[in-house]
Amino acid sequence: MKTYWTNYHSHSHYCDGVESLRAQVEAALRQGVGVFGFSSHGPVHFDNAWSMKAHKLDAYLAETRALKQEFSEQIELYSGLEVDYLPGHSGPATYAARLDYTIGSVHYLDLNEAGEPWEIDGSTEKFMCGLTEVHGGDIRKVIGLYYGRIREMLQSDPPDILGHLDKIKIHNLRSRLWDENEDWYQAQIDETLAAVAASGCVLEANTRGLYKKNLSLYPSLPILEKARRLGIPVMINSDSHAPAEITSRLARTALQLKGAGYKTLRILHKGQWQEVAFDEEGLYL
Repeated sequence: MKTYWTNYHSHSHYCDGVESLRAQVEAALRQGVGVFGFSSHGPVHFDNAWSMKAHKLDAYLAETRALKQEFSEQIELYSGLEVDYLPGHSGPATYAARLDYTIGSVHYLDLNEAGEPWEIDGSTEKFMCGLTEVHGGDIRKVIGLYYGRIREMLQSDPPDILGHLDKIKIHNLRSRLWDENEDWYQAQIDETLAAVAASGCVLEANTRGLYKKNLSLYPSLPILEKARRLGIPVMINSDSHAPAEITSRLARTALQLKGAGYKTLRILHKGQWQEVAFDEEGLYL
């Protein structure tokens, strides 16, 4: 049986990615991808630099549908969104009825010192301003808020896929803010993984930290090993923002997951969520 790669986390010029949806599909075909999902950042209720504008959503969905039909004999395509969980404003359920799948992510926590949504996925300078000026430099408090927000989403509005679980660590290079091995941090991870397991959603092993930030996977391999022991289903995504990134570090990550004891990945294939065998060459579709 031939192997193919899959990637359900991708961004195009509809949000903060580059190039068209068609360019993404053509690149996926060149890179040996058998199943590809479109997942632009869903609209939010305030202006930011990287989310899709609400007036573009209909065009995005129409174009993904057209491409699914055009390329149906060459590649399996799915329409999704990466949705920000913003209590009282948006979450996976906001768009789920119009999509094949949702990725649920937390990029914002409450308000910053200027009274604007505080982006924890932006520059470290802006993150530090919110940490010091709003939360008194209490990183344990902020970590609790971050994972607490993820757990709230999992319990009240679960997505199909949980996006980049521990991405807040992008501000913790060389453990300058906290030690990820400390008991208090691991307790947050354990409580959150228990919520993932209860929700039934798929945990992504997101490779973007490897090829863009010189970090580890999102989440890190020790967290993924804990997830395996809990029976949490996992998939590998690249979180691509350019066509060249679609399969970035997928092979390396597959090898790591095999070494951690994973035998299958859960993917959306032929219209159903299913477990599929894999190795460092790809998935056996």
